[in-house]
Amino acid sequence: MPLDHYVSQVHLANFNSPARGEDGLWGIRKRDLLFFPCKTKDICRVPDGSTNAYILEPRIVEEFLLTIEPNYNRAIASFRAGIPNVDAVYVVAGFIAYVMTCSPAAMRINSVPLRAAVDATSRLLEARSDLPSPPPELGAGSLSDMLDDGRVKIKIDKKYPQAIGIDGITQRIIRFGNFTWEILHNDFKDSPFFTSDFPTAVEETADNRIMNRIVPLAPDLAVRILPDFNDPPSKLEFPGFRYRNVNLSYQGVRAINTTVVRCAEETVFFRDNHDWVSPFVKKHQVFHTSSLTDRIPMPVGGHMLIARTRVRRRPVHEEVITENGITAS
Repeated sequence: MPLDHYVSQVHLANFNSPARGEDGLWGIRKRDLLFFPCKTKDICRVPDGSTNAYILEPRIVEEFLLTIEPNYNRAIASFRAGIPNVDAVYVVAGFIAYVMTCSPAAMRINSVPLRAAVDATSRLLEARSDLPSPPPELGAGSLSDMLDDGRVKIKIDKKYPQAIGIDGITQRIIRFGNFTWEILHNDFKDSPFFTSDFPTAVEETADNRIMNRIVPLAPDLAVRILPDFNDPPSKLEFPGFRYRNVNLSYQGVRAINTTVVRCAEETVFFRDNHDWVSPFVKKHQVFHTSSLTDRIPMPVGGHMLIARTRVRRRPVHEEVITENGITAS
């Protein structure tokens, strides 16, 4: 059974610590602030993470990664130089799309709108008398009553939203690659960027419909992707791509690291073991990336569902997929 990395080792290797040799960095677990040394080959991986039985070719995403991972460092060099080319944009957008599809955080987040859709459809079918009555073993009441009081729960196989994401991964790359990007340069040696087990952080904007994406690429480099509601060109040549270089202030670097830590699923990774790291993570450890679903009643019956991604406090009890694939809460 393969142990698949849902955050590419080549990405994590850019955060290796000079104090730990060629293949070593530091990690800190958010839930208990456990601090530990680690190697890129041992982290951000789950058994058969890239295998998906819902797809005709269950390991097809590994073929996609062959177009991303071998070219990652060359792409980062292009962004660091401040002149990214089409190939570099494809590689970074592909890395982002992969994390947003195959990581445990992504599967958890992307299960929420599916669960809401099953719930809404069940209630609509029941209202139309298209479902049989619940069995008496479940007690009195309708299916809607049972959904409301918890007697019936909707469980989504997390591999299903992963399959949907893999099927649409190219379209996600096209959309990202035709947005405006900010290349964020960090010149502060004592305050390098973090990365995490979900390094595609979300940033709220003045427009509630739009969330920026913050992605650390190296301790000195990150990107901010700025979506808009204008239809971008649907071409892999990225004719809509625009970018600007931004040299961040110290406060700007701190704001990026705040976003990265808050959006991390379980673990934050970093190059340099500064004294301020643990207190900084502790300040933001209770947050994570959440999916919210708005239900808007429709005149003809049922609801229109609108999914939103936000950063919120983590629930006290929540299902988590750990590094070895065991489910915990």
